[in-house]
Amino acid sequence: MSYWDDRPASASNIRHYTRETGWSAYDDAKNDKGEVVERGSSHLVEQSLTAVLNASNLLLLTGAGSSFCAKNTGPDGLRAPGMKDLWDAVASATTQRTIDQISGYMPLSKPIVAEKNIEKFLTHCKIYLELFGPEKAQDVLEFIALAEKTIASRVDFVSDDTDLSAHQAILRKIARRGARKPRARVFTTNYDLAFEYAARALRFTVIDGFSHSMPQVYDRGHFSYDIVRREAASEGADYIESVFLLHKLHGSIDWRRKGTELIRSRSEADGAAALIYPRDSKYQEAFETPYLDMMSALQTALREPDTALIVSGFGFNDDHISKPIMAALEANMRLRIVACDIAFLADEELDKDQFALATTAQARPNVSACFSKLKRLADIGDQRITLLNGRFDDLAQAIPDLVAQTERERHAERIKVLNEPAPGDAK
Repeated sequence: MSYWDDRPASASNIRHYTRETGWSAYDDAKNDKGEVVERGSSHLVEQSLTAVLNASNLLLLTGAGSSFCAKNTGPDGLRAPGMKDLWDAVASATTQRTIDQISGYMPLSKPIVAEKNIEKFLTHCKIYLELFGPEKAQDVLEFIALAEKTIASRVDFVSDDTDLSAHQAILRKIARRGARKPRARVFTTNYDLAFEYAARALRFTVIDGFSHSMPQVYDRGHFSYDIVRREAASEGADYIESVFLLHKLHGSIDWRRKGTELIRSRSEADGAAALIYPRDSKYQEAFETPYLDMMSALQTALREPDTALIVSGFGFNDDHISKPIMAALEANMRLRIVACDIAFLADEELDKDQFALATTAQARPNVSACFSKLKRLADIGDQRITLLNGRFDDLAQAIPDLVAQTERERHAERIKVLNEPAPGDAK
């Protein structure tokens, strides 16, 4: 059983890294009398996160790890899938005979089938299709189409009933920024609609490149738009609160290509979902429209002065994203990074339940080399780097709430309560 299985989200789960003390626990260590014997890292974590929130340009980058905390209740409630879950879904949609037949065309893929790695298997299938063409590899073409359709269906697990408390908490804390500062930007590799549903529940406004017409059509120019309030009695306009920009680096389950346009729709009648599917060719696909627009926005934002990047739930395994980040760290001396991930510490280290773990504590198996580079930078005194071991939902609780709830948000909550049935009302 993993250290993190069924562990409730809490800022207390976070460990903060310094080269002097190693990985320090968040809470103070106390003796039997309740006296503090060692100070925890909570004040350092809050200090670092406060500085990040006050940066001129604030970016949040998330990946699959941020969706694992989105939960649907009930025994049949779907959760965010991991790679093995996607393999199982594809295997259920086809037959084992078909998988064995296709892997027989590619002897090197048999170990991949054994380890149930859908990303590598689709990569081999795509290469085989490119080599032999659709005429000679019709069954491989059909398998790829079925696999992609199945994956798109499996990642569509977010609904009105999904618990998105972590997403709401983190949006509430990063999206409320003063009008003099640029809007916060959220970058995610996830296909699901967790951030969209969380924003809707909060009555926050999302600028994601789509028009306000019906059907909604994508145009990169919409990212330069903003939302203002114009009062009849006022000559000027003021920016409304709680607006953020959302960039979906690998596409979204509600993106469809219809002719030459990209529209928002969840209906398969409008075409297949526009996604960069898990395979090695995603590096090349990321440089096609609209994904190129999203990547360009990330690369440009990383080079802006006084920029802060919060990374959580992203494993740095996508080179087309991690390499621009590492390059920006070299080029932009005013770029600060907070990296929060459970990859920094192996479960065996955390099971020791020590107040502080050594700087040499083992990381999780198969961790990205980028995590080691970030740790190396912290070890040699780079004050721009803040390393936290924890989950996305732990970080959501640790981020300080610097801006009080706005009157607009309070009004939206009152109206929501007003429209709900009161206790004892007849159904």
